[in-house]
Amino acid sequence: MSVQKYFSEANKLQIASAIRVAETNTSGEIRVHIEKNCKEDVLDRAAYWFEKLEMHKTKLRNGVLFYLAVEDHKFAILGDAGINQKVPANFWEETKELVISKFKEGSYADGLAAGIIRAGEQLKQHFSFKSDDVNELSNEISFGK
Repeated sequence: MSVQKYFSEANKLQIASAIRVAETNTSGEIRVHIEKNCKEDVLDRAAYWFEKLEMHKTKLRNGVLFYLAVEDHKFAILGDAGINQKVPANFWEETKELVISKFKEGSYADGLAAGIIRAGEQLKQHFSFKSDDVNELSNEISFGK
């Protein structure tokens, strides 16, 4: 059965909308990748998808990936070099805790949306929008097997 069964159309729209809002006034880029299982270290798997989704190719190296393996209950947030140099040392861990707290309440979509908005606030502070900015990466969720 497809991993998409965990997300209604309304959930998918909620997450995509959170990405659009988070990317307002910033050149930063946020993606979400969801799959059923992760049989390796979650950060290694997130790094694999970060590269596969070509997130390392943003002009300012300011991409952020939210990775979730639903059935294995594994979650990671991976920021590229540009954003990692700017955010406070504990930022990603605190954001991860916020997201997981919503997961524990039973809502993947609310958790992802909350984390995405928080990440967007940091991106806005460090990578302001310029008139020639373009949306370099899709706002749609990518799904694995």
